[in-house]
Amino acid sequence: MIASASAVNRLAWRDAIGFPSITLLASMTGFGSLVHESGLPLAMAIAATVGIWGLPGQLALVEMHVAGLSAFFVILGVALANARFLPMVVAFMPLMNEARSKSRWDFALVQMLSINSWAAGLKRFPEIETTLRRRYYIVFAVICMSAGTLGTVIGYFGVGLMPRPIALGLIFMNPLFFAVLLAGVQNRSSMIALVVGAPLGIMFHLVAPDLDLLLTGVVGGTLAFLLNNRLKGRQSVS
Repeated sequence: MIASASAVNRLAWRDAIGFPSITLLASMTGFGSLVHESGLPLAMAIAATVGIWGLPGQLALVEMHVAGLSAFFVILGVALANARFLPMVVAFMPLMNEARSKSRWDFALVQMLSINSWAAGLKRFPEIETTLRRRYYIVFAVICMSAGTLGTVIGYFGVGLMPRPIALGLIFMNPLFFAVLLAGVQNRSSMIALVVGAPLGIMFHLVAPDLDLLLTGVVGGTLAFLLNNRLKGRQSVS
């Protein structure tokens, strides 16, 4: 069990500087390029990255804004695209503090949550003293968010050097890395969610591409939850 603040800092730096930062930098480079091509200002690109901090929601914001939809539908679309963060936050935040103390800073911590920090926390928290888990999360999340913001700026100004197919391909690097990272988490429920959700995502994209992410989350998450509970019930009986 890691009980040293300096050791936790080093662990967070080592975990974040590498594939998490590289994939976020690449993904947000693609996003910044697409924002520039859409004729939107750099400030909006950075605000979308920091304020939404989720590529599906960021892409929904840009596409719906360019399409000229009203603010209500833009906000609704972004909220639905990033609805997955609600159960992630509910499950993740209590792991950082057994006492579950309430603090206004929790709102800032929640805003920094991404699939990278969520998966990294699930993997590392069992090794870290409870009182130091928040420190690990903050260091890891700040590094990732900095990499994402830098990637947005690079993509925005480097749009002329990046063909659109490459920019779109870069956007998918982060979800791909998340799948690999989640597969390394020694957690049965996470593995079940990955195995169930991956094929459903492809199926729903072919059937209803405008609702594929939402349908995959609702249907896949429900099936994974029920399957995990059923396996637990069998283990308890045996």
